[in-house]
Amino acid sequence: MTPVGTEPELDDRILGGWLGRIAGNMLGKPVEQGDLWTRDRIDRYLRRAAALPLTDYLPEPADEGLAGALRPEWRQCVRGRIHGSCRDDDVDYAILGLHLLETHGFAFSTEQVGDLWLLRLPYLQTFTAERAAYRNLANGLKPPLTATYDNPYQEWIGALIRADAYGWTSPGDPRRAAALARRDAVLSHTGNGVYGAMFVAALIAAAFTAPAIRDALEQALAVVPASCRLARTVRRVASLHATRLPWEETLATVAEETAGLGWIHTVPNAAVLTAGLLYGDGDFTRTIALTVRGGLDTDSNGATAGSVAGVLTGARAIPAQWTDPLEDTVRSAVFGFDGVRISELAERTVRLARTGA
Repeated sequence: MTPVGTEPELDDRILGGWLGRIAGNMLGKPVEQGDLWTRDRIDRYLRRAAALPLTDYLPEPADEGLAGALRPEWRQCVRGRIHGSCRDDDVDYAILGLHLLETHGFAFSTEQVGDLWLLRLPYLQTFTAERAAYRNLANGLKPPLTATYDNPYQEWIGALIRADAYGWTSPGDPRRAAALARRDAVLSHTGNGVYGAMFVAALIAAAFTAPAIRDALEQALAVVPASCRLARTVRRVASLHATRLPWEETLATVAEETAGLGWIHTVPNAAVLTAGLLYGDGDFTRTIALTVRGGLDTDSNGATAGSVAGVLTGARAIPAQWTDPLEDTVRSAVFGFDGVRISELAERTVRLARTGA
């Protein structure tokens, strides 16, 4: 992997991160219901459509029965029907992260994150821990109480999906990225919920300069407590991969070890993400396809895997079947950003990455 050096290379890597996040999110969106769309059921759907190996967006469902099991947004997310990205919180929070850094700089406070939510994000487009924190903010609570009061979702995946902007703007500096992500995450999360955000921000930052994905994962693990369940689970996946255990058996093993946490908890989703990255081995298509086929929170995991893989490869190396249907356009619930160009978001992110302050 060539280190980030020339301006065009950094531009291409950051654009790759944005395109990867959006494409991975779109790939996983139709089957985002982890207790219904298991790994086996996703693969049965794909086999029925003769779409294995998966090398493009999901095919249309073969009959109305299957269509009824998909997310309602599937009509805007399957191959042949995509005209720009559909709206989703996994992309909204990347936009909010960018807007936060543009508005308040890298010295932003957790309170400023909350203020921006209230100003720019509709309440009904927040979910689980974010909705609990939003409600607490509206009721006058301040961080860290916003994360802990009447919030049973503190270790779910929400803070992790908010971390990308901090990695994209800290190329080659995973510790800085993790510190920024932590300041955002504690508005709504605790424990492994916060560690997941720190891990992903660091992973994206490390992907700019790491020679391979395993090296980026090692750097990302260094920013979270070694004894936390997130770190232990990521290391477990890496150790199983190192033994050349097949991808399916690795996920089956770790699923047993994380049983009971639920399909939106940070820890089992970090296992699916790590497996997708390692077994994808730097190939963009294989990485997001394996990650989404891994089940659980498919659109969030696909988005994060796509972000990491897109930074690793750069936008020019992402196959056209993923990027052309996006038509350089984002739908967003963030006030003032609906219909924004993906290329514009990337350019604005590059400016922040270059200034670094």
